Amino acid sequence: MLSLTIRHLPKNLVGFLKENELYNKKLFLNKNHMEGTIKNITDKGFGFITVEGQDKDLFFHRNELQGVAFEDLKVGDRLSFEMSDSPKGPNATNITRI
Repeated sequence: MLSLTIRHLPKNLVGFLKENELYNKKLFLNKNHMEGTIKNITDKGFGFITVEGQDKDLFFHRNELQGVAFEDLKVGDRLSFEMSDSPKGPNATNITRI
């Protein structure tokens, strides 16, 4: 699944977006793509992400991290991820640190 943010766009398109008051807004081709903040990390390889506007925190597991080691994460780090359903409820997958 492909997702885009403003930093992935060509400079001429970024200029266009700035002129049209769309700067800093996110453009997504995947509607499950989200961002959040690490609320809690355990020493067992999982943690929870707070997402603005949602009541429940999302579970994440170290196996879903892309380009960052679990040991390098800390509470308060911003993450980009996709939300998926599991038998135990929604969780974060395909996670990258912003």
